[in-house]
Amino acid sequence: MFKWLGGLVDSNEKVLKRLQPIVDSINSLETEFTGLSDAELKARTGEFQARLESGATLDELLPEAFAAVREAARRTIHQRHFDVQLMGGIVLHQGKIAEMKTGEGKTLVATLPLYLNALSGQGCHLVTVNDYLAKRDHHWMGPIYHALGITTASIQHEAAFIYDPDYEAEDQRWSYLRPVSRREAYAADITYGTNNEFGFDYLRDNMVVDLTQCVQRSLNYAIVDEVDNILIDEARTPLIISGQAEEAGQTYVAVNEAVSRMRLKTLAHEPFSPEEKEEAARLEEEYDYIAYEKERHIKATAHGQEKLARAFRMKSEDLFGGEGGEEQKPLSFEEAKMRNDILSVFRQAMTAHALYHKDQQYVVKDGEVIIVDEFTGRLMPGRRYSEGLHQAIEAKERVNVQRESVTFATITFQNYFRMYSKLAGMTGTALTEAEEFYKIYKLEVVVILTNKPMIRQDFPDRIYKDEKSKFKAVVNEVEELYQEKRPVLIGTVSIEKSEVLSDLLKRKGILHQVLNAKYHEREAAIIAQAGRPGAVTVATNMAGRGVDIVLGGSPEGGDEKEWQQPHEKVIALGGLFILGTERHEARRIDNQLRGRAGRQGDPGSTRFYVSLEDDIVKRFGGDRIKGIMEWAGMDENTPIENKLVNRTIEGAQTRVEGYHFDVRKHLVEYDDVVNQQRELIYTERRKILSGADLKTNILSMIKEEIAGMVATHSHNDYDSSLDTAGLMADIATIMPLPTELNADTLSSLAPKQVEERITEQAETLYEQREQEIGTENMRMLERLVMLRTIDSLWVEHLTTMEHIRLEAGWQTLRQVKSVDAYKNLGYQQFQVLLDTIRHDVTHTIYHVGLVRQEAQRPAPSIMTQVVGGAGKPRQQPVKAGGRKVGRNDPCPCGSGKKYKHCHGR
Repeated sequence: MFKWLGGLVDSNEKVLKRLQPIVDSINSLETEFTGLSDAELKARTGEFQARLESGATLDELLPEAFAAVREAARRTIHQRHFDVQLMGGIVLHQGKIAEMKTGEGKTLVATLPLYLNALSGQGCHLVTVNDYLAKRDHHWMGPIYHALGITTASIQHEAAFIYDPDYEAEDQRWSYLRPVSRREAYAADITYGTNNEFGFDYLRDNMVVDLTQCVQRSLNYAIVDEVDNILIDEARTPLIISGQAEEAGQTYVAVNEAVSRMRLKTLAHEPFSPEEKEEAARLEEEYDYIAYEKERHIKATAHGQEKLARAFRMKSEDLFGGEGGEEQKPLSFEEAKMRNDILSVFRQAMTAHALYHKDQQYVVKDGEVIIVDEFTGRLMPGRRYSEGLHQAIEAKERVNVQRESVTFATITFQNYFRMYSKLAGMTGTALTEAEEFYKIYKLEVVVILTNKPMIRQDFPDRIYKDEKSKFKAVVNEVEELYQEKRPVLIGTVSIEKSEVLSDLLKRKGILHQVLNAKYHEREAAIIAQAGRPGAVTVATNMAGRGVDIVLGGSPEGGDEKEWQQPHEKVIALGGLFILGTERHEARRIDNQLRGRAGRQGDPGSTRFYVSLEDDIVKRFGGDRIKGIMEWAGMDENTPIENKLVNRTIEGAQTRVEGYHFDVRKHLVEYDDVVNQQRELIYTERRKILSGADLKTNILSMIKEEIAGMVATHSHNDYDSSLDTAGLMADIATIMPLPTELNADTLSSLAPKQVEERITEQAETLYEQREQEIGTENMRMLERLVMLRTIDSLWVEHLTTMEHIRLEAGWQTLRQVKSVDAYKNLGYQQFQVLLDTIRHDVTHTIYHVGLVRQEAQRPAPSIMTQVVGGAGKPRQQPVKAGGRKVGRNDPCPCGSGKKYKHCHGR
């Protein structure tokens, strides 16, 4: 790590030298741009855009564009970019991280590359740590962009605003911020927002059923403010949109009741010889379902299918499909989904009864089904079988069938931000994490020099034997500074420690403010005043981040004459004193606290107080430091200042940083597996929404499904005969079959001929359906079936991948690297997903139809839903497929309610 940093320092100087000529070029243009009128300055934006369209590059436009922004800032907010700020802007445009100390004006720096990159018309994002800062920075910098003819917006958790000088807000603090839709905010040239809002909007955009519902544009260019916080600290927790699974317990219970009464026959393997086939045929007449242990395969017989259908008061042909000329009842999508769900639960229930046995594969303990590891025999609480098998076993054992939380969409910050065409970042503390920034994000760190020399004093740590004596010393130090009227900022590592310290300060009569990073706007105002004379402010790690502490200001109460020159008074006292009550796990967080003092050449001091009871010391080197203190003969109230101790603590921090880096790297390695799958699924969704040719795709799926069924019912490589009866039963679950296409007529054909005959019939039937409901409606039907199928199965897949991740963790017991196991299992599961999508689409497309929603009851998403029969579009139904709806039947609208409680009221 230290060798890595040493190399960075050497290369950093070379980078800065290469940037200086560009800065000189910008400065040479200042006189020209100062002489422009406001209209001429704004017109330069159009000129720049025209030159881009003519083939110029952003790099070529950079000097003039930066000069224009500097002049716009001088005229509007009366701030002129320093040379070091120009340098920081160039680094950000180059897609790197600019480390700039606190108070160096990073918010203003960002206006330079944001404007330049916004000229492309593809949109730019400024990402910051909380809603308040996103809104504040947009409001603050808005006049600069407006003077140049560039639109800017900000997004909040439940609101969005665009900068409009003609708009007067009720809250005068936010004048000119006009509320707009989220889509309009993203359509602006520059959009400010938080990492959470940008990430969640991306996920939500990939859940819509119409492209007009998307809000984001393509991810072009982003600057991440406080980049270490967002891309490192926040990156440990992925973004997840989740919810409770639909209540499926009753289905599992009902199916289990039916299966528990069925007759099971277990065979060692599937039949191969003629004798075995003959015996199997006989057994199918006697039993309800058969389990083949070797293949782990379950087969329901006609008797079993009939019993399950009766349990749900359905006809067997409606549930499992049938053959013959009688037209089958058309289904709504919800009915088709319910049918597929019942069949899926049926498969799992048979599996649970036939192949999973209590006290072998699992145990029942305290009302829960707990898996037993097949290799170690250990219980694995918290783990669950996937795809409904665990619920089927719970129903079998008559314990509570648990609803699971379902992940609808998820992504890590690492993979979200890596999707931007160009990414940059800025912060006061990035160098210590330079290796991680480069290895994960391919971001280089460039340290920008301060505008004025740094004169802050960083004193050595004071180390105490225990926390009590440490806090006593902290309060004594604060009391002395308070009496001098010197401002103090005290940093703590937790809210709990802040409260302990606050109580001690109250006992001493020391007035103070406590901040804990919960109320960003209020705390930003308080932290901005933390540099006034006599101010004592206690803050947790992140409280008030992104806000400068300016020395001086008026005290609350007291004699104003005493503080006529507060800035000079505080400077004379030595500036802001930073007092850290504990070393953090990361040196970077300590540096953030230190960086609060000494802005823009101001004086300041920092010191950390440490005890042997602090977490970082106890975990690494506590005994060693304790030995040094005892050797030196120090008592409880006497601290030591020792370079060896400081090096020990910094070494401990480096090891912890390395550990957390490994954790985050591990997280992104896991998410990379899902990320590849997510990109494929989201790309497929976009194609569907964009009007891709789905007919060809679906017919191909049907052909593959039929081929698979034929292969399944072909006996083996040495026997060309075909189980035509079983094949016809399976084909009937896809589509209604004409009377002339039956087991007898196909029995004389070879498997390939059978496949071709059935595929031809499927294509014919598909064309007939299209003629019946119309080409436009058929395309709509295809799109909705594909979307609903992909979305529902993708949700199940994400939940399954969470289970697989747990499974992969246990693979380390078998000397298999968990991430490698996850990749292999994840690949296999994704193939299962693709196969299941094909299966569900082919088993749905022939059985559903379209109906238009009534005008007075618009659908929540788009006006056309998959409901009703396969005939012509019709109004909200009173009948389903031509039959009268009974008062206790499910309402055909798909609400899930009984007809008498819904449209039958």
